[in-house]
Amino acid sequence: MGRVKARKVVKFLSLTVIIASFFALSNYWGLVVIALPPPEDTPEEILRTKIIIEARSPIDGKFLTAAEYIQLQAQLQEAPPPKLDPKIREQIFLLRLRKTLFQFFPFLNF
Repeated sequence: MGRVKARKVVKFLSLTVIIASFFALSNYWGLVVIALPPPEDTPEEILRTKIIIEARSPIDGKFLTAAEYIQLQAQLQEAPPPKLDPKIREQIFLLRLRKTLFQFFPFLNF
């Protein structure tokens, strides 16, 4: 009687392992397919050969033609945007430092 019960337990455990491995492998195969890029995605090799004829303004993000972009870059080279006053820069630095310290030491009240 003990041998019959032991065989049933071994059969049950082996069947459980086989089914669990089957489910694990079937889930893995599904993930491999999901990892592929969509078919409408343009390959990087083709994108590298494209000539870029439009650009965005670094100031406000508007679309510019190539000529407008070059002209804007030249203007920025001649007269760069004004820098902040050193006092204001120092205040910003101190505020950021205070914020960081407050995250680490919330019990401080300064």
